[in-house]
Amino acid sequence: MSSPREIVLTSSPDGPITAYDIFSGTTLARFSGSRSPRHGLVLAGKAYIAASHISSATASGSIHLYNWWSSTAFHHLPVPEPVAPLAATPDGSFLFAGGVSGNVHALSIPSGNILKSFPAHTKPVSCLTISNDGSLLISGGDDGTILVVPIFQLVEQTTDGNCSDLMLHGLVAHDGPVTAITSIGLCHYTVISCSTDCTCKLWSLLDGTNLRKITFPYAISRIALDPTGTEFYAAGADGLIYKGFLKVGSRKQASRMLELAILADKHGGPIISVVMMNAGKNLVSAAEDGRVYLWEVERGQVINVLGNNMESISDLVVASGIGDARRHGVRVGDNMNKSVGGGIVLSGKELTRSVKDTVEIEDALSVAAKDRSKAIDMLESAIGVYERLLELILKEAKGGTSRNSHEDNGDV
Repeated sequence: MSSPREIVLTSSPDGPITAYDIFSGTTLARFSGSRSPRHGLVLAGKAYIAASHISSATASGSIHLYNWWSSTAFHHLPVPEPVAPLAATPDGSFLFAGGVSGNVHALSIPSGNILKSFPAHTKPVSCLTISNDGSLLISGGDDGTILVVPIFQLVEQTTDGNCSDLMLHGLVAHDGPVTAITSIGLCHYTVISCSTDCTCKLWSLLDGTNLRKITFPYAISRIALDPTGTEFYAAGADGLIYKGFLKVGSRKQASRMLELAILADKHGGPIISVVMMNAGKNLVSAAEDGRVYLWEVERGQVINVLGNNMESISDLVVASGIGDARRHGVRVGDNMNKSVGGGIVLSGKELTRSVKDTVEIEDALSVAAKDRSKAIDMLESAIGVYERLLELILKEAKGGTSRNSHEDNGDV
């Protein structure tokens, strides 16, 4: 059984979102119209690509929502302020955006309705992530703090926006801005945070305890874990990737947890993202210099280099399972790089067409709701007119009865 095809997407503050087949080096698609800041690219389930957008003309913020078959965003979601980091629930139903004010905004997808906004940090929100079990939103801020909030608290309309009531933990985590947070394991509720203070720290989300501190020679922007959670790969501001161990097999090997290895090849600028892929066999990294490296994990060497013809890269994500379209009746073949309007099409058929139908149905329902509201207003107005007409008819009838009575009595 072949593994689902994985697609690498990069965003930029200067250009489009680009989708690659990282192994062949083929550019599969470009999604236009977004100027996306750091951590501003996320996959919302299998159906949507969401990107933070900062207008070059007005500096106002919005979120652009794409599907896989069109190069242009089909929704522009308004937000109260410029936002950068994004996170989405695994099913793509809810999106979370971190604002420059320190507020976090919870949105419903694909409508873009803002369900809740609450103050999470005293400085801009720098990163957002969802716990591996999908139950917790974890945010990091430029103020060095980490906030942990149960997601159900953010998407239920019955709860208020009081931050102290919403949060599970508030951690004073780092001496500098938190650059990334990665969830470890499905049920251990452990995360690792990175910072410009040149440290990464392990935290227990059960009680907020700091379990371990790892010090690096440079600031770390992102960290990737192997599938077993044994090894980590940290993206350095010096263009290097550092390899270390989170756990070892025996006490005799405990000293290995204090060691840091450096992968041989170096990026030409600060690394902004590193992601594990292909079931842990490969690593992909991207730097501000606009280059993407594909690594073979076993040898620790770069096996492919891509340039995206952009000045810089602001984020990189890996879409897995997009190629597993057989359940949708779409054959995955060599024609994956065919496109309609720049979007990805598998064997000439539009991927997740049902999503488009869903959006169209939602739009139709929204129009129907507005039409119903207008119809109710018109009906109420008509009822009021009929009531007034009935009053006049009754008055006229009473007047006619009175005149007839006087005539019968001989009054002139």
